[in-house]
Amino acid sequence: MSTSPTVPRPGAVVSMDDVARAAGVSTATVSRALRGMTSVSAATRERIEAVARRLGYVASPSAASLASGRTRTIGLLTPWVDRWFYAHAIDGAERALREVGFDALLYTFDLSRDQSRPRVDPSVLRRRVDGILVVGMPLSKEEVTSLEALDLPLAFIGTGRDDHVTVRLDDDAAGRCATEHLLGLGHRRIGHITGPAGVDHSWSPPVARHAAWRVALEDACVAAEPGWAVDGAFDVNGGREAAHRLLDTHPEITALFAASDEMAMGAVLAARERGLDVPGQLSVIGIDGHDLGELVGLTTVAQDPARQGAEAARLLLADIALWATPGAERVSGALQVLHATHLVTRSSTASPRKT
Repeated sequence: MSTSPTVPRPGAVVSMDDVARAAGVSTATVSRALRGMTSVSAATRERIEAVARRLGYVASPSAASLASGRTRTIGLLTPWVDRWFYAHAIDGAERALREVGFDALLYTFDLSRDQSRPRVDPSVLRRRVDGILVVGMPLSKEEVTSLEALDLPLAFIGTGRDDHVTVRLDDDAAGRCATEHLLGLGHRRIGHITGPAGVDHSWSPPVARHAAWRVALEDACVAAEPGWAVDGAFDVNGGREAAHRLLDTHPEITALFAASDEMAMGAVLAARERGLDVPGQLSVIGIDGHDLGELVGLTTVAQDPARQGAEAARLLLADIALWATPGAERVSGALQVLHATHLVTRSSTASPRKT
């Protein structure tokens, strides 16, 4: 004795399983038919489509993604979304993802000045994303290992380990360019606002820029005093506080190289508060190319974080496609893409005033 297919009760959400039962086929056959795959005969596809219409079945994009094992979503990890570099890098990445129908699932971690934050929990990403982009956030070795355990393509923007896909500024060249610009103007007592504190790996932007400042001074036969470098926390207020501390203890300084434009703008504010003329009594240079830099006349070593974000996203998407191809070589590995910078000279730097 045969039984008629079960029909969902009125008002119930119709699933693909319901369509399969009503059509007398497997759920996999329904999935293939509704996606127009040629492995299903025309007659069977027409019957399934008719049943789906009769039951009011509406395909769920997320369900289709789960059925195929793909989410078309990228997990994006970042400490901030409201700071200049991060906002532009995220925007560039999201634009590149949207061009091919991918979404970004954003996770922020509120990195404090002492670098404390919640640890990255890879479980929130499992089965929810096809790949992971880390934007400007230093991760511990254990955190990187935990993300690697997800067996998903992983890429970094701005900072990242040498054994992963990383798209970033050439921090060494940028730091040298900024310092050499001040040296070329005749400055020999050049302070440095770095940060944030607690970051000690060599691939961190502040560490690399600090090292470049020191090497450029050494190449010019200038011995940096131990107190010439202070932490500015990579924001305007931090730069202002750092400049005040530096000038309180080392009033002989005639120029400041800040490792970010936001800190440099904070240093300019501090100089004004102290009644110092910029650049007559204190020259200031930053790194970034911040949108407000022209407004305040800030000399800077400019970069393009939106382009970096877009390139990292495209590399990650290429990696995702390769991971899905049996026998294909993955992009993941020691791929380091360094973006060049250029000096933008404005009114915040000049030769030191003769005394």
